[in-house]
Amino acid sequence: MSIVGISVIAVIIFIFLLILAITGIKVVRPYEKGLIERLGKFKKEVDSGLHLIVPFFDRMIKVDMREHVIDVPPQEVITKDNVVVAVDAVIYYEVSDAFKVVYNVKNFESAAVKLAQTNLRNVIGELELDQTLTSREKVNAKLREVLDEATDKWGVRITRVELKKIDPPKDITDAMSQQMKAERTKRAAILEAEGIKQSKILEAEGQKKSAILKAEGEAAAIEKMADAQKYKLQIEAEGQALAIMKVFDAIHSGNPTPDLLTVKYLEALGNIANGKATKIFLPFETSGILSSLGAVGEMFKKVNDENNDGEEKS
Repeated sequence: MSIVGISVIAVIIFIFLLILAITGIKVVRPYEKGLIERLGKFKKEVDSGLHLIVPFFDRMIKVDMREHVIDVPPQEVITKDNVVVAVDAVIYYEVSDAFKVVYNVKNFESAAVKLAQTNLRNVIGELELDQTLTSREKVNAKLREVLDEATDKWGVRITRVELKKIDPPKDITDAMSQQMKAERTKRAAILEAEGIKQSKILEAEGQKKSAILKAEGEAAAIEKMADAQKYKLQIEAEGQALAIMKVFDAIHSGNPTPDLLTVKYLEALGNIANGKATKIFLPFETSGILSSLGAVGEMFKKVNDENNDGEEKS
């Protein structure tokens, strides 16, 4: 055998060994799991790292363990009150068992889409349109629960389900828009009426407090004026009483005669008569006064008689 032939054989062997090395060396990345089959039979599951397999006898299947997203195409669903709406959703899942996701289901993503569409019909079919539009969290939780239970045997865990949009027919959306507008108008009218009512109440309370304060001020002023008038009268009465007491003491200390007292009474009666009063009030002790007046009369009569006798004699 020539040198050239030997060289060719060596090159072929080198290439063959290189192919064996390439096919026998497998690298599993950190987010993957490796499933090794030997002659069509599952052998073992390996973690991330460098692994050697027997070329042409072994085969490695890599499974991505990261979270995945499946877009569920829009579909028409009938609600409980017979309204047709278009609904689409998004499914988030992650593989929990690499063996099951490979050997228990052929095409997991296609199966998950079909399962989600079926359960969307079932869940939304139990709700009316208003509930469907306002209860997205409830629909999402229900779908996630149903899908997670169904995909458990596939080695997949459904992390969450989100409804992307719910599109009712145009006539329904127009009616809902008018209803919302009417509700907003109603709320605005109610708020305005409540504001006017509150304003009137506050205004009435203010007027009431103002009237109360004014009345209290007038009452306090009247009370002060009454106290001042009372104090004035009291002072005047005390002054008059003191003056009377001084006069009384002066009269008694002077030991006046009954004739002098009678003259003083007459002077007092004259002062009263000069006034505008139409009635004359006599003191309580009228008997003594009248007797004194009689004595004075007798005295004046005696003087007059004496004067007349003197004139006749002359």
